Order: sequence, then C-alpha cells, then structure tokens
Amino acid sequence: MERAFRRFIDLVEWWAILLLVLMVVVVSLGVFFRYVVNAALVWYDEFAGYLLVWLTFSGTIVASYRRRHIGFDLLMNRLYPPARSILEFVSELCILGFQVVLVWYGWLLTRKMGDETAVSLEWVRMGWVYSVLPIAGGLMLVISLMRLLRIVSGTDDQPGGEEAWSGSSSE
Repeated sequence: MERAFRRFIDLVEWWAILLLVLMVVVVSLGVFFRYVVNAALVWYDEFAGYLLVWLTFSGTIVASYRRRHIGFDLLMNRLYPPARSILEFVSELCILGFQVVLVWYGWLLTRKMGDETAVSLEWVRMGWVYSVLPIAGGLMLVISLMRLLRIVSGTDDQPGGEEAWSGSSSE
C-alpha cells in the first residue's frame, strides 16, 4: 500500500511539473502577445492564476508526503525520543485538524461556486478551480493519518526519510 501511494505522489509531482510548464507557456504567450504583437490576451493572467493555485496545492501534497515543509528540526533533534514522539504526535494531530477543515470548507466552497464561471474564460467552471481544496486536503489528510499510524506504532522513520532543506548553500 505504501509503495502504491508513493508512486501516486510521484504522479502528483509530475502533475505539478506539468502545471509549472503550462503556466510558463501561458505567461510567455501573454507577454509575447502584449509586447510583440501589441494585442493583449484577456484571459492569460486569470488562467495563469488558476494554474498557480493548482500548482501550489499539488506541490504542498508532495512536500507534505516527503516532509519538506518548514519545521523546527533544531528543537526536535535535541529532544529525547519519547518526548520527540509525543511532540510529533501532537503536531500531526494539529495538521490533521487543519486538513479536516480544508476538506470540509473546500467541499462547501466547491459546491457553492460549482456553476459560476471564470470572468474571461466562460468555459471554466469555478467549481473546477476550487476543487483543488478538498482534493489536496483529502490527500494530505491521508498522509497525516498514515504518519499518525506510524508514530503510534513506533515505525516512523525520523524525519520521514528526507531531511528538510535548510536553505544553506553549504550543503
């Protein structure tokens, strides 16, 4: 199960890469038409914004699974293993609570805005745009539940198989 989920996360990462490439193409087209052709595309900035939202949440799913979000490693690494496990459990419970809120209110927003259309792209339903909230929230909820089970069972590899990037250029 874990292996299949890891492959699914790899697909989400490729989806994020595709969204990034598409966003670069759309913005480049918008700049080209505005400054070279001198005929602005009215839809490109709105569409690029929607791509950015989906890219952000897709990247968040991957970062959540790989534990690449900002954390307090300095504090966590100084704690004894029992205290570290307790703090990780409480932290993951807080994250899980946020995911539940994201799924619930994302679902409500998606249903409420489902039939609305985008301003410059009348064929784009806002429900499609907002559906990223319950989708991403649901996937991150599954990730949090899996992590909670590993913490409780004592099989959580510290800190999730990959160290978080510290931003240092000396690495």
